[in-house]
Amino acid sequence: MDYVSSDSSPAGPHGSDMPLPHGARGVKVVIVGGFGVGKTTMVGAVSEIPPLTTEETMTQAGVGIDHNPGAAGKNTTTVAMDFGRISINEQLILYLFGTPGQERFWFLWNGIFEGALGAVVLVDTRQIEVCFEIITRLEDRRVPFVVAVNTFPDAPQHPIPDLRAALALNESVPIMNCDARERSSSRDALLSLMGYLRTLAAAQESA
Repeated sequence: MDYVSSDSSPAGPHGSDMPLPHGARGVKVVIVGGFGVGKTTMVGAVSEIPPLTTEETMTQAGVGIDHNPGAAGKNTTTVAMDFGRISINEQLILYLFGTPGQERFWFLWNGIFEGALGAVVLVDTRQIEVCFEIITRLEDRRVPFVVAVNTFPDAPQHPIPDLRAALALNESVPIMNCDARERSSSRDALLSLMGYLRTLAAAQESA
């Protein structure tokens, strides 16, 4: 298994074990989506530390099981999680956990989601049907989430209102286009989640 890390990075991916700058708050966020949707790419693009990855070379064992019509050239896959970190400002640091996309690894989500404040659901319009169960799982866990549509060059492009309807998203759930390869675009998706969490918290306080 290939682990990529930095000597200057925290010793382990557990928020309570990580030293924070004085006055800063660490928040756990999960990046979730189907196989090959770009979760590892997003974590790597936005992380301010060398990301920790758990990628393995794909083998014949996955033929007919791990399917993504847009990942014909993909030869590695996440088998446990990705981990990165981004400082939003001096008071807020996000610890990013990317989940494995193949359904046979979804049992790992229980541990990954423990203590998470929210999630970004990364969507590939070439396999949008995969998102239905993912969104259902988040709703069952009562994990707040936003939806980021990764804009692959050869993927069908749909208006945001049509995608919202297709995914049966509540009008309050943010949904946006995103290029997971770009730091600014990925950061915008995370900022959207933070804004949504603030809105939910304010609504609860006023209820």
